[in-house]
Amino acid sequence: MDKPTLIDFPCDFPLKIMGAHADDFAQTIASVVIKHAPEFDAATMTMRPSRAGNYLALTCTVRATSQTQLDALYLELGAHPMVKVVL
Repeated sequence: MDKPTLIDFPCDFPLKIMGAHADDFAQTIASVVIKHAPEFDAATMTMRPSRAGNYLALTCTVRATSQTQLDALYLELGAHPMVKVVL
């Protein structure tokens, strides 16, 4: 049973993920997101490099179905060695 939350599920939920600007960063993050939200379409991911080009910010909007799903997604993304910040 999911714990009480202020979010009304299901809903579209944007995730902001930042990490070093590596060649496979976006593909790696997309595979993690798809693991928790199988309907996520990686083609909808937006990418924005930092001013100096050292970092890459990704926005992935997933169809969130529960707080448990979001918690698991945040935990895995936050623990990933390529990820610096998840918002």
